[in-house]
Amino acid sequence: MSAITLYFKAILSGVQSTRNGMALTWKHAWSARKSRKVQQIQDPQYFSTSENTGIFTLEYPHQKIPVPVNGRYQLHNEMDDCIVCDKCVKVCPVDCIEIDPIKATGLVGHTSDGSPIRLYAAKFDIDMSKCCFCGLCTTVCPTECLTMTSEYDFSVFDLKEHTFGFANLTKEQADEKRQLYEQFVAEKEAMKASAAVSAEALDLKVGDEKPAAKPAFKPSFKPKIPSANTEEFLPSATENQVTEPEKPAAPKPAFKPSFKPKIPPKS
Repeated sequence: MSAITLYFKAILSGVQSTRNGMALTWKHAWSARKSRKVQQIQDPQYFSTSENTGIFTLEYPHQKIPVPVNGRYQLHNEMDDCIVCDKCVKVCPVDCIEIDPIKATGLVGHTSDGSPIRLYAAKFDIDMSKCCFCGLCTTVCPTECLTMTSEYDFSVFDLKEHTFGFANLTKEQADEKRQLYEQFVAEKEAMKASAAVSAEALDLKVGDEKPAAKPAFKPSFKPKIPSANTEEFLPSATENQVTEPEKPAAPKPAFKPSFKPKIPPKS
């Protein structure tokens, strides 16, 4: 085959490739006159060709694809219902939740379901840069205050902005509550000590000498009364006479079997 023939064949192949490519381009450009309807994967018409025509581009963030209700996205804590039980911290596999609880001197309040709140949260931070979106923290929460929202776009330039704080006390309030609890514990211990000293002084005032110890119980036994029919307690005729030792009994003869004589049969 000559070089001229190969040259023209290459030109023909290039023209055909360009025609096929432009046909596909104009086909998509014609379909892009309308936007594709947003569908979920559960929709039976999701893979239908007639329903899936159109442009896919959305004007984000003005237009967003709806997310499922049970999706696992950004965590949120409703502190009014939080009892600071620390269960979410213990179950988290990546340690993305950090809590600093402070004991209260009394009842702080109640949650929406009636559970008593006895602790303050001086710190309740959730680091979403560590979160693996497993949902275990929302499962073990007894008051269901910890939930996963539908917010999935929280992109930032600094990872520190991924730490979300939900504490219900400021730093000054936390220090004040901590000092109040320490003072409450100190006053309680002082009252116990003063009560013990007063009780000891009252015991010494009632009587300087302690009562004598009660003697230990010792059981007494009644003497045995001799019977009239026995001679066990009667004095012997000769008290000074030495009794002779008893002779041993004669041995029992050995058993010897006797055999009867054999009688011959009568003829």
